[in-house]
Amino acid sequence: MSDDEAGSKNNSTENKDQEKVEIRAETDADTEVEVKSKAKVKAEAEVVGKSGQQWFYSDKVKEHFFNPQNILTTAEEAQDYRADGVGIVGSPACGDVIKLWIKVDKENEVIKECKWQTFGCASAIASTSMLSVMVTEDSGMKLEDALKISYKEIIKRLGDLPQRKVHCSVLGDKALRAAINDYFIKNDQEDRVRDENIKVIDKILKITNKDIEEAVLEGARTFEDVQERTKVGIQDKNCIPEVKELIEFYIKKHFNDSSECQT
Repeated sequence: MSDDEAGSKNNSTENKDQEKVEIRAETDADTEVEVKSKAKVKAEAEVVGKSGQQWFYSDKVKEHFFNPQNILTTAEEAQDYRADGVGIVGSPACGDVIKLWIKVDKENEVIKECKWQTFGCASAIASTSMLSVMVTEDSGMKLEDALKISYKEIIKRLGDLPQRKVHCSVLGDKALRAAINDYFIKNDQEDRVRDENIKVIDKILKITNKDIEEAVLEGARTFEDVQERTKVGIQDKNCIPEVKELIEFYIKKHFNDSSECQT
């Protein structure tokens, strides 16, 4: 074989290899486009419900989720915070839990501070953060006005929520009402309580069934545990049997634990 023929053969081989590379590159590019296209479709499917409605979070929701206002970030902060009223709603066994603290200007009956912690999703966090702003802005909200706040008002201030996330916002206003009711009870104003489910158990120290429930949610499992946290039954001995029944009830309610309350 001559040098010219050998050179021609080599060029032919190189051209074929180049064609293979180009074909492979085109195939890879097509595949990449196809993958990106599928990813885009999947992403769109993930933010559009079956009804065809989109459920992107608003900028205001994202603002309060990434930078929550008035939150107590540690257990130590929560333990040291001295509130005039405390409310807790929800159950860790089935979903979100919100605990909310308020400080009240007693002379003017306005909320001076509103602190909170929550175990929940972005919507629950953003909703509680917005609620804490609503009741403390403009020198504080009157207690009577705060009792009337509904979850719809909170959602409106957030610039709406996806329909499937609305249920995550309904606990904030309930926790606020529970905190205000707690304030009423601790200040001998039981006649102003708006929740028929609240009952004073310890008649001397004004300790309610909600206080006992809160102690259980925070880890108390025996009467001694609850008494150490709340001081229930120290002076009003007559309430002890009912306290033990409530401890057992709340353990079963929140943790599906059938273990009996120990004395």
